[in-house]
Amino acid sequence: MRRVGTVVRTAQGLAVLRADESDESHDTDDPDDRYRDEIGTPVLDDSLEEVGRVVDVFGPVDRPFLAVTPDDDVHLPSLVGGTLYAR
Repeated sequence: MRRVGTVVRTAQGLAVLRADESDESHDTDDPDDRYRDEIGTPVLDDSLEEVGRVVDVFGPVDRPFLAVTPDDDVHLPSLVGGTLYAR
């Protein structure tokens, strides 16, 4: 399992994460290719419960933001400040 990032806010029904500075799970030197495989990735909270899926990657290439659409039973404000993970 790898750490994806920290939820910094919610907006328009999405959780917005700031990607971690260091992500050893991507073995590419091309920064444009670094988060390409994130779209559609399920994300989990600290209790390993799936909370949603990545739907967009935007912002600076070296440390982008990721938008996560939450599962129906997830209370978005409870995610703010928390860390999300991917398998």
